[in-house]
Amino acid sequence: MNIPSELKYTKEHEWVRVEGKVATIGVTDYAQAELTDITFFELPEIGRNVKQMEEIGVIETSKAVSEIYSPLSGKIVEINSALDDTPDTLNSDPYGGGWLVKIEISDDAEVGQLLSADAYKELTE
Repeated sequence: MNIPSELKYTKEHEWVRVEGKVATIGVTDYAQAELTDITFFELPEIGRNVKQMEEIGVIETSKAVSEIYSPLSGKIVEINSALDDTPDTLNSDPYGGGWLVKIEISDDAEVGQLLSADAYKELTE
């Protein structure tokens, strides 16, 4: 299982890459392996303000529907619309082309509440 050390994580299996005031968010390699064949995404509208751990979308697979939660509070500034045509990118490249949304962070302190790679690894073992 791939758990990049430079990222932050949630117990709900989202990853976060913070670059300045913008956080890129996706689901972890562990989560995509559990979900298997991803067939559809429902992502939030650009401009929507979200609170930390608020549901911001869903992932549908051949087996189940899973919620996506926002690891941080802020405003949705971009969504990965390429996933509309190729949802399986999340399975093949969860930390690259499989990202879901970008959020302009409104509360920097929340970043410190996220899990480190080591803590996330412990959670998934």
